Amino acid sequence: MRAVGYAASPPDRSVEHLADLDLERPAPTGRDILVRVVAVSVNPVDTKQRGPVADERRLPRVLGFDAAGVVEAVGEDATLFRPGDAVFYAGAVDRQGSNQEFQLVDERIVARKPSSLDFADAAALPLTAITAWETLFDRFRIQPDLSEKGTLLVIGAAGGVGSVATQIARELTGLTVVGTASREESRAFALDHGCHHVIDHSQAMAPQIEALGVGPVDYVFGVTQTPHHMADIGQLIRPFGHLCVIDSAEMDLAPIRFKSVSLHFEYMFTRPVFQTADMIEQHRLLAEISRLVDAGRIRSTRTRTLAPISAATLREAHRLSETGRTLGKTVIAGWPAEGGM
Repeated sequence: MRAVGYAASPPDRSVEHLADLDLERPAPTGRDILVRVVAVSVNPVDTKQRGPVADERRLPRVLGFDAAGVVEAVGEDATLFRPGDAVFYAGAVDRQGSNQEFQLVDERIVARKPSSLDFADAAALPLTAITAWETLFDRFRIQPDLSEKGTLLVIGAAGGVGSVATQIARELTGLTVVGTASREESRAFALDHGCHHVIDHSQAMAPQIEALGVGPVDYVFGVTQTPHHMADIGQLIRPFGHLCVIDSAEMDLAPIRFKSVSLHFEYMFTRPVFQTADMIEQHRLLAEISRLVDAGRIRSTRTRTLAPISAATLREAHRLSETGRTLGKTVIAGWPAEGGM
């Protein structure tokens, strides 16, 4: 089967080492299902996974996380899906990735694809939706109902995670949703994806929050460049507020220390990597995202589609991601014609 990744450990992190591979098709056992991958999308974590492979037993190494496709076969203990089901998921960081024609994935982190979306639109959602959902409802412990009041600040609201978090918060809570964006196009995108207000993170944010009259902020979701913004966060967050970070653990905590702010880290791979007792919650939350999409309450954040799924196309998608200026998500759909790689 066709795949994209490394046959041998590359000498460095250069995107040029991504290569087209020909691998043996796997077979599912236990709770694994085998999915015929139709579309994938690229996240910043994909680019961070490039580079030398420390454990030679992981070779060949296939990269990628987000995927949408069709169940081809199921393991003997799998009960949630059957062949022919259209599904979407984000996979696990310690297993072979989604940039392959047929992928094994644990059914407990998979859900049925929204019926109203094609495979490309569906592939844009899983990783960002899981990250956003777990941040809001597991880390912050916000109640998913309109009774929850206060202010949520999403730093980097026009990116993949931010533009899903703002939609979920706007639809399922009573919070005032403030996003950050530094360009006109990203500001418009954030407003179109759930933000009540947008401020400029390239300028001091605390005075902008004060001018809006929505502070002090109860919840801050640090999606990007959080260490750079810590002084501002310390000013705008309320005493006993909550900060959740996904981009870096290297921060100066002094600005929030004396406000007794609760600091949370969100890593959406924690459940599958550690096989936690509540691992099936990712299946359930993705199923809820699917329901919300089909109800017209959450939209796909796909903004660019490339084709086909190949090393050359994925190299292009990785370069776009690493500019840090992409809106929403870049999706790669379809495989080359046989013999076309």
